Amino acid sequence: MGHIISLLNHKGGVGKTTSAINIGAGLVENGKRALLIDLDPQANLTLSLGAPRIAETIYEAMKGEAPLTPYTVREGLDIIVSTLDLSGAEMELINEAGREFILRELFEPVRDKYDYILIDCPPSLGLLTLNALTCSDYVYIPLQTQFLALQGLAKIKQVINKVKLRLNKKLEIGGVIATMYDNRKVLNRDVVETMKKYFGDTVFKTMIRDNVSLAEAPAKRKDIFIYSPNSIGAKDYMALCQEILERTEKPVEA
Repeated sequence: MGHIISLLNHKGGVGKTTSAINIGAGLVENGKRALLIDLDPQANLTLSLGAPRIAETIYEAMKGEAPLTPYTVREGLDIIVSTLDLSGAEMELINEAGREFILRELFEPVRDKYDYILIDCPPSLGLLTLNALTCSDYVYIPLQTQFLALQGLAKIKQVINKVKLRLNKKLEIGGVIATMYDNRKVLNRDVVETMKKYFGDTVFKTMIRDNVSLAEAPAKRKDIFIYSPNSIGAKDYMALCQEILERTEKPVEA
C-alpha cells in the first residue's frame, strides 16, 4: 500500500509545488512509482509538468462526477490534474455528508498501484487541505529559509494536531524541508537553526539550495532530473529522496 504524503504550507512561494514535482520525480529515479495530486486551484503543478486540461480533473472526481483519472507524465510518474474550477469546490461541497473524507474514498481504488502519492495542497487551511490531511500518512512542510516563512507555523501545527485527534489518528509530521537555502547568508543559517529548535529531528538534513535550474524547469514543463540532471537542484532533491526512502521504508523493513 502506497504512502500518502501531503505537502503543506499556507504561505505561498516557499517551494511547495517545486518540491512535490521533484520529490515525485526523484522517487521515480529511485525505482518507485509515484502519483502527484494537484489539489491547488491555481494548477501550478499541472502547468509545470505540461499536463493537458483533460475532462476528468480532481474537481470532477471530488464532486463525484468521475473517478480519479491519472495522466502519465513519464514512466512511473502520473498526475491528477487540477483546474481553476476547483476554487469553487469548498462552497459546493460544504453540505456534503462526510465532506472531509472525499479524497480518502477516491484514493482507495488506486492506492495499491503506487508506492507514493504526493498531494500538492493549496496555500490555505480550508476544506481541500482538510481532505488531504485526513487521508495522509505524513505531512511535509516546505519552509523557505527567510524570517517571514516562520510566521504561522504554530497555526499549521495546530491544524495538523486537530486533524490527528479527530479525523486521522495515523497522521504525522513526516518532515520539514528547508528550501531556497544559501549557506553564505547568516539569516538563512539562523532560520534553519530556528526550524531545528521548533521541529527537532523532523527537519530533513538535506537543504534545497537556491538554484536557477529549479526555477527554469517548470517553464520547460519538465522536472529537474529531466531538465538538468547535473544541477545542484537535482543533486539536492535526489539526496532528499534518499532521506525520504530511509524514513518511510525503515518501519516496513523492521
